[in-house]
Amino acid sequence: MKCAMYYNNRDIRLEEIPVPKIGADELLVQMHACGICGSDVLEWYRIKKAPIVLGHEMTGEIVKVGENIKKYKVGDRVFVSHHVPCNTCHYCLNGHYTVCDTLRKTNFDPGGFAEFIRVPGINLDRGVFILPEEISYEEGTFIEPLACVLRGQKTAHIQPGQTVFIIGGGIAGLLHLKLSRALGASSVVVTDINKKRLLFAEQFGAKAAFLADDNIPEHLKEANNGRLADRVIVAAGVIEAIRMACKTVDRGGTVLIFAPTEPGVDISLPLYDIWNDGITITTSYAGSPLDISQAIELIRSKNIIVQDMITHRFPLERAGEGFSLVERAQDSIKVIIEP
Repeated sequence: MKCAMYYNNRDIRLEEIPVPKIGADELLVQMHACGICGSDVLEWYRIKKAPIVLGHEMTGEIVKVGENIKKYKVGDRVFVSHHVPCNTCHYCLNGHYTVCDTLRKTNFDPGGFAEFIRVPGINLDRGVFILPEEISYEEGTFIEPLACVLRGQKTAHIQPGQTVFIIGGGIAGLLHLKLSRALGASSVVVTDINKKRLLFAEQFGAKAAFLADDNIPEHLKEANNGRLADRVIVAAGVIEAIRMACKTVDRGGTVLIFAPTEPGVDISLPLYDIWNDGITITTSYAGSPLDISQAIELIRSKNIIVQDMITHRFPLERAGEGFSLVERAQDSIKVIIEP
């Protein structure tokens, strides 16, 4: 079968590898669509495992079923979660599914940027979801990123009537925008260094969208009735964004650090001001099976529209072009690879 093999961000090769063989408790899924995630082009994160077939925002059709499988059948349209929790460890039992050791070790084989994917038994048990008829294969590639965004907003306790400021207008920031509005935020404001992303933010319902500069707090106040934001979401993995979040969150507010920096990066924070103003700083990584189920319903019900976020589609043999677009972060929002 064909796959897009990752060597580095500028070296994605179309290669032939064997179709995975499945066991009695496993599935074989034919990939129909797989989104390129921003994390796929974090070279510091991916290069140490290269060569590797990446891709985790995958939807497809079951083409082979292990002899012990009764729940699924050939022809079922599915979304498959690459990471799944154990549901029994200390972290899972306390609701912290995304820091579970099992979740961080599990994956499907080889990766979503391949014609066929083997789904291991543990992933099948708690990571395979039937795609509702109302969700296309392309729309299904948003399930995983939306689940991550949903978990982040739960962690930040985003509520109706709050004001939300999003630093970073890429795909994650724009999904945060759409979800914040769906959850009843009174206004959502976005900043980015890319004018095209700001145009998308305005199209998707931002009250204001402006270029990042030295006067961001003042721009925010102008757009937010003289106030800073109740919730600030850091959707750009740079130190400057985290520092700016602390300058743009209102008293009693919360900063959600959603995008990571590279490992080993330290930052100084105004701890007295954070304490004195009652600021909460929290983080979020990945999504749980519950978040995935809820993301599916948000897309199925059209409470979150995702089709208008797709800017580019490429076949497997042109996956390198897709990676280049996502890495440049200039001319694309959502890039999807199709077989």
